[in-house]
Amino acid sequence: MTARLVAGIGIRPGTEAADILACLDEALAIAGLSGMATPRFATLASRAAEAGMVAAAADRSAELVAIPDEALKGYEAACATSSTRIASLYGVGSVAEAAALAGAGPGGTLVQPRIATGRVTCALARTAS
Repeated sequence: MTARLVAGIGIRPGTEAADILACLDEALAIAGLSGMATPRFATLASRAAEAGMVAAAADRSAELVAIPDEALKGYEAACATSSTRIASLYGVGSVAEAAALAGAGPGGTLVQPRIATGRVTCALARTAS
């Protein structure tokens, strides 16, 4: 099996799919991966059913993985950025980075730290295989 990209995405409630996809595309461009498929989106379990998130994943034919809040905490050390506000809410400095790493599974690596655009944060990780 080849390595796959995972998009870790943090959103505020009510965020539109277009905003999510714009942030994802910007993260891919910054990482030098424009146009690459992101077959898995990972986000907080509490945001996985948001209409915008579901629509964004469907638009990219991506599997949508809901990461429980408590599962994010194990990835704190691997996160490249940190938001004090997010850390106080979720116990991890970057939901997007921790979700990307959790979604990538064991051996996953962060390939693009969190970027923020308006109501969305996005980070990219690669699966080990």
